Formats: sequence, structure tokens, C-alpha cells
Amino acid sequence: MNAYAITSNVQLNKASCLKIAVNWKLIRILSIVFIVLFFAFYLYQVNAEISERYSIQQYQKSISEFSKENKVLEINSAKLGSLDNIVDSLEGLGFEKAGKVHYIQVLDTHVVAK
Repeated sequence: MNAYAITSNVQLNKASCLKIAVNWKLIRILSIVFIVLFFAFYLYQVNAEISERYSIQQYQKSISEFSKENKVLEINSAKLGSLDNIVDSLEGLGFEKAGKVHYIQVLDTHVVAK
């Protein structure tokens, strides 16, 4: 039992020596520096998050505007592509409906004939 008491006493003396060797001023300064660095990193991450969300919101607005414009263009395309509008447009341009078609027959293989 006596040997056990001596070794435990030696361990306590080593631990008390370590407590004396700790520089508390340095630990406080380092902890303050780390707190400031972590706070700055936190602010940077929050700023990046907010800017990403703003970008996503802007992209969603652009997508909704493009989809509305696409619907309008589809409707206009359907209106322009209908056959009734094509006939009206051709009549408005001065075209007439063709009756009987007569083709000119070229008897010679030359472009110019005598």
C-alpha cells in the first residue's frame, strides 16, 4: 500500500506542475482570435447563402416570364398557321385562285428554238 501512495502522489505533483506551466493569457488571446475568425467565416457563409437564394429567385422569375412568352408565341403560331388565315393573307396580297393550268411543251431539247 505504501508504494501505491507514493506513485499517486508523484502523479499529482506532475499534474500540478502542468497547471503552473499553462499560459492563460496566450489561451485567452488565441480563443478570441478563433472566435473572431469563426464569426467572420459564418458571416461569409451567410452572405454566400443569401446571394445564392437571390440568384435562384431571379432565375425562377425569368423562367416564369419565358414560359408566359412561350405560351403567347404558341398561340400566335397557331393563329398564323391555320389555313383560313393563309387564304385570307394570299387574297390580301393580290393572288387569285388558279383555274385550269396549261403547261408549255418544249419540243426541242435546246433552250432557244428557231
